[in-house]
Order: sequence, then structure tokens, then C-alpha cells
Amino acid sequence: MGVKRLESYVLGDMKALYFLEEEKHLVELMLLPEGMEPVEWSKKHQEIDSLIQLKLEGDVYAGPYAGGKTMRQNGSVQKMKFERQKVTADPFRTEIITCCRDDRGYEAEHHLVWENGAKALESFVIFRNRSESVCSLEMLESFSIGGITPFAEEDAPDHLVLHRLRSDWSMEGRLESEPFEALNLEPSWAHHGVRCERFGQTGSMAVNHFFPWVMAEDRVSGVLWGAMIAHNASWQMEVYRKDDSASLSGGLADYDFGHWKKELIPGEDFRTPTAILTVARGDVDSVSQRMTGAMDGACEEGPESEQELPVMFNEYCTTWGCPSHENIMQILDRVKGKGLKYFVIDCGWFKREGIPWDVSMGDYEISPELFPEGLDKTAAAIREAGMVPGIWFEIDNVGCAADAWNDTEHLLHRNGSVLETACRRFWDMTDPWVEEYLTERVIGTLKTCGFGYMKMDYNDTIGIGCDGAESLGEGLRQNMEASRRFIEKVKEEIPGIVLENCASGGSKMEPLMMGLCSMASFSDAHECPEIPVIAANLHRAILPRQSQIWAVIRESDSCRRIAYSVAATFLGRMCLSGDVLNLTSEQWRVIEDGIAFYREIAPVIRHGATTFFGTEQRSWRHLKGWQGILRMNGAEGYAVFHTFGGEQNRGSDAEPAEEPYVKLPEGCGFTVTESYSDDTPEFEIRDGKLLWHTNENWKAAAVKIHAEEIRQI
Repeated sequence: MGVKRLESYVLGDMKALYFLEEEKHLVELMLLPEGMEPVEWSKKHQEIDSLIQLKLEGDVYAGPYAGGKTMRQNGSVQKMKFERQKVTADPFRTEIITCCRDDRGYEAEHHLVWENGAKALESFVIFRNRSESVCSLEMLESFSIGGITPFAEEDAPDHLVLHRLRSDWSMEGRLESEPFEALNLEPSWAHHGVRCERFGQTGSMAVNHFFPWVMAEDRVSGVLWGAMIAHNASWQMEVYRKDDSASLSGGLADYDFGHWKKELIPGEDFRTPTAILTVARGDVDSVSQRMTGAMDGACEEGPESEQELPVMFNEYCTTWGCPSHENIMQILDRVKGKGLKYFVIDCGWFKREGIPWDVSMGDYEISPELFPEGLDKTAAAIREAGMVPGIWFEIDNVGCAADAWNDTEHLLHRNGSVLETACRRFWDMTDPWVEEYLTERVIGTLKTCGFGYMKMDYNDTIGIGCDGAESLGEGLRQNMEASRRFIEKVKEEIPGIVLENCASGGSKMEPLMMGLCSMASFSDAHECPEIPVIAANLHRAILPRQSQIWAVIRESDSCRRIAYSVAATFLGRMCLSGDVLNLTSEQWRVIEDGIAFYREIAPVIRHGATTFFGTEQRSWRHLKGWQGILRMNGAEGYAVFHTFGGEQNRGSDAEPAEEPYVKLPEGCGFTVTESYSDDTPEFEIRDGKLLWHTNENWKAAAVKIHAEEIRQI
């Protein structure tokens, strides 16, 4: 088999290499850090793994033993021959378009895009039906990176590790790292038999099981390949191996995994979701932040009010789904003048007397009992108190106590029956009647009452799909595409509105939705001790400037507990809630000191890089030891520490076994400029470390630092 290097392109500190198999005319894409080269092709037992991974109905399935594992490298892939490659480039952007063609009249273009200065790439594929008959796609992936690992001869045993981010309700972003060998991703003795780890999620909560995030690491060379998928419905990632090299690909969940099939008439095109790709030397944390950095541009172009990362208040954990004009006025009296920018009226403003809020969404008629003079009066009062009023909607879903529950002709169906979960049904977002209805009830309410902030919640998942298209998966994709378009309509009709992406906490924190919204609810773990652990782990998946973290304050909380909660918000965006009506002056002092400290570090939250330290946590519900997070932006930075409990601590109230610390960047000294805790924390800079001296469990402290001369505190 003759394989030659077709072309290579330097894209900042990355390099894209294209290899052509001359007999079969298949093209593979490798990504390498600039300055590194792969071993000679002949020194590995490897076949070309096409950068176009698709499956057309009726074509030969892959083998051997691939059925049910993967649809990659099938007969459709083998027919998609390389035709040409073209490059468009200007001082701001480079786009490499690799064109492939099937003799039957099908065309596929792979696009690799680099914005000048970016640390990540965008990848997507456009499929065109130029035949004279209808065709059906059963798989079309957004990206495929081959040749992993390219730096070692043969199969590189003990080199490769797969990193994923698991996610479930109130437990978002757990890093999982497994050697390829532990996943059976090493080739057989005969290089026969497909190995594949295909994972993802099916449904309308894109982060319900895994984040659409993956990383493959070569621990010997120190190189990592990372990918994220920007898609708000079913998706998949695949690690594929049959020989000495492995491949990494992903995109829409295919027919096997997500019941997705797409029919295209002659002349019709289909574009995949965008994938974010990167490659670099480093570690999981530094390379993941190269990918999340791709979302920074959308934030910079967001509402002007967001650029200083203001503090907000949400009344949910104060009224527990029963807001009223009366209790909001009481809350406003306590929180005005505290430095808050947004005040959000959460769920329940629409509920009928005696009926819980969580089965009432859908009608969105303002409760006359709770708001006898209308929501506009309450919104005006919020503005008079110096804050931007916000409001909660669960736009896509309908509760079983709502009149809309019976509008079945406008709700989603599956196999002819209304699609229903425990207490929710789902609007058919592709239905023009639904768009008009939601325009009146949602956009109309926002405009009439003068809301400048909307929290968009989403509290159940559609699952594998719905009727209305050629497959359940395509029905889901079209519905969620229409949902996205409605959000864009909100932004068009209410310029400058601040949007919060919420889905039972963090179940929609994927790049597409994060690009549409100013921030996301990080989790529903509102009052749990694991908040700082979840918040820190999410730095690998979303920008901290978009991670809304709640500090729920109870009147029974000690000052130490309040500081523990407030300090967790320094890992993202500060949102306050809780028993603000009955707090003491000392409790308010700890909160207000935290708000002041948050303002000091906001520029570093907005633009910075995170490093993780502390005890490895196997159980997030039963934390042990401590956590230290360092975030730096040039010469400015801050560290946030939390101590926990557990068996390794010497007694329930004794000092932790290991003193909390963060390692400071080498090459310069540092000065402590500000600090925060419930008391006066004691810090010391020694031997390149910033140490926090404490003898208490379940305690937090934070410190702002500046790169300067060393000064011990």
C-alpha cells in the first residue's frame, strides 16, 4: 500500500498533516504540535483512516466484528475518494477544504478552520447529494483524527490514555482517565478485529451522562489531542483501533447509537455540527483550556453588562418556587445596595393556587394571587432598586397541570403517541403554531415587563427522539435546531438580553448553547459541600466566566459555612440566594467581604488559566482532604482553598493531614495583595508554593496575588 504525505499546514502552534493512500485514494488527517514529526509510515502497521466518516443506507457495513460497536470505515467510506484540496487564507483566518467524491454522485467536503492566534481548530463536514436519486445517511461525523500516536514505532504500549468527563444531575464534570489497554483498545496479535470505544448521549440534554468532550494523551511524548462537539442533541465520540494507530472521531449520534437517519433529495446538502479540536504538549488541564478558549469570542461579543462579570441574586432558594410581589419587595429591601447587578425571579410566578410550580409550566399566565398588579410592577421595583430584573422560563416543556398539556397536536410524539415523561410533555418546536404561541407568552412577557435577563430551564430529556422526520434521531435533531432558532429570535427581538442556560443545573453545557448564552447554571448542587469540587472540574469544559455558581446562605449558617459557600463562587460567576431576610450583621459582613473580593478577581476569572491541586476525590458526596485552585492571568492571579473532612484527617476537628497549597509559576516572586475568609487567613509563600496555614475542616479561604517580589504573610 503506497501512502504519501499530501500536504501539511502550520496553524499557529499546531500542524495539520494530510496523508493520501494512492491506490484507494483515501485521505487521513493527523494533527501534531508544530515542530514535531511523525515516524515514517512504514515503521507502523497502519492503514489509512479516512477523515470522512459516513455511512449510506444500503452500503456494506464495516468488519471484522464491528457491527453494533461502530459504523466507521464501512463501504461508504471506501467509496469516498479524494478529489482535491483547496485553501482560503487571509490575515485573520485559514480554511482547508478537502473534497472527496463517490462515483455515484455523492460529495463530501471536510472543513478545517483556524482563526489567527487561536489555540483550537473548527472541523465540520458538508455532504452533498449530486446523484439523481434520494439517499439516506446513517452516519456523518464532524471530525476524524488519525495516526494516534504518531511518535512511536509499532503499537506504542502503555503510551495512550483516554480522558472523558462524566456528568449526571448534581455531579457534573467528573474526569475519568483510563489507559487504552484497560479499555481493550490495543490491537490483536493479527491486527484483526475492530476495537472501538463509542460513547456519548442520546436525548435533548447534551451533558446527561458525558460531556461532548474527549482527550487522548500520549504520556511518553507529552502530547494530547482534544475534541468537543457543539450540538444540543444526541452526539457520540469514538476511539477506533485495528492496527498500530488509533483514531478519534465524533459528531452526531449515528443510526446504531442514536437512531439517526437523514434522507437527502437530489441537490440537497447537509452540514454536520461543528467540532472544536486541538493538539498540544501539556496536561489535561492546560489542553482542555485551549478548547474552552474557543468560546471566549462569543463572550466578548455578548451583552455589555456582562463584561465585568457582575454579581446576581436568584430568589429560588429563598421562596422555593413561590415568589410573589410581596416577598420580592421584602428581599429587595435586604439586598439593594449590596453590589448586585441582576435580580432573577425564578420558577413559580405562573403557578395556580395549590398546584406546585414543577407541574404547571407551559401556560405562563401571571398568577393573580402572587402578582395582583402584574409582573411589570415587580420588574419596575427591581429596577428602582438598582438591578436588572430577570425571569425564569422552561420554554420547551409543558407540565401536567397546565392547560397546554392537552394541546396534543402541538406536542411531540413518538411512534404515534404523545411523548410523555413523569410529569412533562414537550412542545414540537418545529410547529409554526408553537413558535407563535411562545413568541406571545415568552418574548411578549419579556418585552411587556421590561426584563433584561432570562433564565432558560429544561428539566427533562426527550430521549432517543421523536416523530416528524425519517428517523427518531432526525426528529430530535430538527426539534432541537428549532429550539436553538427560538433562542436566537429572543436575542434578535430583545437586543442585549442576558441569557442563562439552565437544564436541571448543568445538563446543557455544550459549546453551541454556551455560544448563545452569557452563562450557565453550573449544577443543582445548590447547598452541597461538593460545590467547589464540581465548580473546579467544570473549568475543563466551560469558561469560568460562564459558570454560574450559587452561594445559598441560611440564617443558621456559621460565618465559616458562609465563607465556604461564598468562596466557591470565586471559581466562576457569583450568584447569591437563601435566607437573606434574617441574617445578622456579622453574616452580612462575610458575604459583603466576599462580594468585594470577587470584584477584585473578576478580571482573572474572565481571562485566566487554571491549575488544580489537592486530594484526589473518589467520592464527591464524602469529600476528604482539601482542594486548591490557582488561576493566573499574566502577573495577576488568585487561589481558592477548601478543606473537607474524611478518614485521612486526624480527628473530626483536627487539622488536615496535608497543608493546603498551590504551586506558583516559576521565574518570578509573588506578593499577596488581598485575602478572604470568615476570619484572617494565614498564608505563606515558601519554596515556590503558596501555603494556607489552617487547622480546621470544612473551611475556605482565598487570596489574590501579584507577580512581584516574594513577601511572606
